[in-house]
Amino acid sequence: MKRHSLLIVDDEKEILRSLTLTFMQDYEVFTTSSGSEALDILGKQNIALILADQRMPEMTGVELLSQVFAVNPNIIRIILTGYTDTAAIIDAINQGHIYQYITKPWDRQELRITIKRALESYEVILENQRLVKELQIVNNRLTDENFLLRREISRELNDPEIIGKSKAMQQVFAAINRVLDNPVSVLLTGETGVGKTLLARYIHYSGPRKERLFIEQNCGAIPEALLESELFGHRRGAFTGAVQDRKGLFEAADGGTLFLDEISEMSPALQVKLLQVLQEGKFRRLGENDTRQVDVRIIAATNKNLQAAVDSGRFRTDLYYRINVFPVPIPPLRERLDDIPLLANHYLNKQRRKRNLPVSGFSTEAMEGLCNYDYPGNVRELENLIDRALILSPGEQIEADGWLPASMLELAGLSKEQLVERTQLKQLLVFHQGNLLEVAEALKISRTTLWRRLKECRLQSAAIKPVVVSN
Repeated sequence: MKRHSLLIVDDEKEILRSLTLTFMQDYEVFTTSSGSEALDILGKQNIALILADQRMPEMTGVELLSQVFAVNPNIIRIILTGYTDTAAIIDAINQGHIYQYITKPWDRQELRITIKRALESYEVILENQRLVKELQIVNNRLTDENFLLRREISRELNDPEIIGKSKAMQQVFAAINRVLDNPVSVLLTGETGVGKTLLARYIHYSGPRKERLFIEQNCGAIPEALLESELFGHRRGAFTGAVQDRKGLFEAADGGTLFLDEISEMSPALQVKLLQVLQEGKFRRLGENDTRQVDVRIIAATNKNLQAAVDSGRFRTDLYYRINVFPVPIPPLRERLDDIPLLANHYLNKQRRKRNLPVSGFSTEAMEGLCNYDYPGNVRELENLIDRALILSPGEQIEADGWLPASMLELAGLSKEQLVERTQLKQLLVFHQGNLLEVAEALKISRTTLWRRLKECRLQSAAIKPVVVSN
């Protein structure tokens, strides 16, 4: 055990000497015969335990230990008392000022055990306080990190990736801006990859619930039984494997937003439970009878025709009307082609900054290839194409060759053979700094033939300059 310091207070010198001999081998012992001197020692020494006699001329032991408690409540306070004092001592113990009392005469071995256990309790108190301080430090750090994370999320959302100048997207922005401060349920519809999750996050982090959690769950990603537990939680023993009580997503998102993606995949049984939450704000954990109250905003999304699911009986009509309070259809990328250059440059800038790449922009042919495609995977497919282009185009600008799908090349009016020739011509133009005569001589063809080939490959000398993207 750590060598602690004891303070013994008694007006009888023989008792001080006896107690000093009892504890001096195990502890550092300080002694005094008065309460005022004891308080003075406490101000100078790191005392772990004070052992005081009850009957002293200047102040009683209870009075002394009450003052000790006010100065440092962590110090273990033990009092020595005669049998006639026990009622008053017990009252002091009940008031929380004294750890224990010991009656005279005492057994030396029992006293040693009592002091040892008392100091073990003291060490537990100090350890708990240390842990509390460490937890507070960790909590403060997590709070700071959470603030920075939220600020980063807000920055990214306001950057934002939900960008577009097309009329179709302007209508989407106008719609969601009207519902930011209103807690009604929102239903986002559109094909896979149009940005439903991003829009859901934007609605949450731009509204009054932004300081609370945004939680998303794909309703088609896990089996029905697991989804029910995931959403509503369960009680220990509710099913095989439920070894402890578990909070569901509705409880976790209380005060915030729950985004239910692919809600059309939810089973009829779960649709009933979801309807109850939407109507009453109440639900039950699996295995429980008591209801729980929550305040959660629901944003749902689907890439299916939910009305058709209602008509066929696969989706409840009452639930459909509950989640479809504010529908926001998101158009596919092929219906807003004007947004492609804006999106492509945005994703390029994003990856360029993140990976510190020297790429300055797209060539004319590369951008034409991007703009002449129907994108079955929508915005997500476009972003993936930009990532692929950055890997396969190591130069200062992204060329049309090597990464565009064949269907894009055809729509851009270039064949693979023309791409190969175009690449060769462009390299020569760069090497000869745009001097067509030198390029023609290097190819051993006339300038007329060179002009024809440049035209066929949709390449003029000015084309060696990149299309610069905006910062």
